Amino acid sequence: MKISLLDLSARHATARRDAAAALTGLSIDIAEGEQLAVIGPSGAGKTTLLEVLACARPPASGRLAVDGATPWSLPRRALQALRGRLILVPQVPPLPPRQRVVTAVLAGRLPGWSLWTALRSLFYPVDIPAADAALDVFELSDKLFERVDRLSGGERQRVGLARALVAPARLWLVDEPLSALDPARAQRAIAALVREARARGVTLVATLHQVDAALAHFPRILGLREGRLVFDLPAAEVTPELLARLYAQHEDELLGGPAPADDRPRPAPPVVMQCR
Repeated sequence: MKISLLDLSARHATARRDAAAALTGLSIDIAEGEQLAVIGPSGAGKTTLLEVLACARPPASGRLAVDGATPWSLPRRALQALRGRLILVPQVPPLPPRQRVVTAVLAGRLPGWSLWTALRSLFYPVDIPAADAALDVFELSDKLFERVDRLSGGERQRVGLARALVAPARLWLVDEPLSALDPARAQRAIAALVREARARGVTLVATLHQVDAALAHFPRILGLREGRLVFDLPAAEVTPELLARLYAQHEDELLGGPAPADDRPRPAPPVVMQCR
């Protein structure tokens, strides 16, 4: 999918109408099948940008075009169809705790399923091999029939990435997918994600705190700070000086990023016994 932003501004989800914009004056063109990373300090507007690209938040001003269409001028059914061609993977995937991993992954297929197929898959997953193959990409095939509430934070994030692989989407919007992963596993996960997107010709936009991973795996880097585009460059042209300016007064994020969450499996909840 092709994306074009022209002088676009947008607000946070909870912001008042008179609040300052989270994004200001963005003009960006993203080609079909391109993979790029968005970096910048906390509060730069990275998540808001993904929500705008996902047609989940209308711009406050300016223009957004997705495959030549202006989403918010479309009829409701056409807007829903457009949303069905993309997937937004949030930093913390909203996975029902008692759901099996196979069902959580196959939920990525929902935009292309009939209501009957969706209901049937809740009781008997309709394409177990596809879910297994997607999980295997992210080293999780052994969790296929595990319950979601028994997964660690990092495993839940990788389930969200596997969901993108089975979705009928031509645009993957991925928000901080490595925040709960240890460094080695994070590098393997992001390499697999970019490799899959490139092989499928899918457009991929990912926000990352891990600057080293962004530079190592993405050919194009956008630098955001305080809602404004600081640079839009090939990864090879992003210099230490540019990064120092981008992360000025946020050097801790540039050097190490946020500490990874505990990636150990969560213990099963205790069973409460009642005596009568």
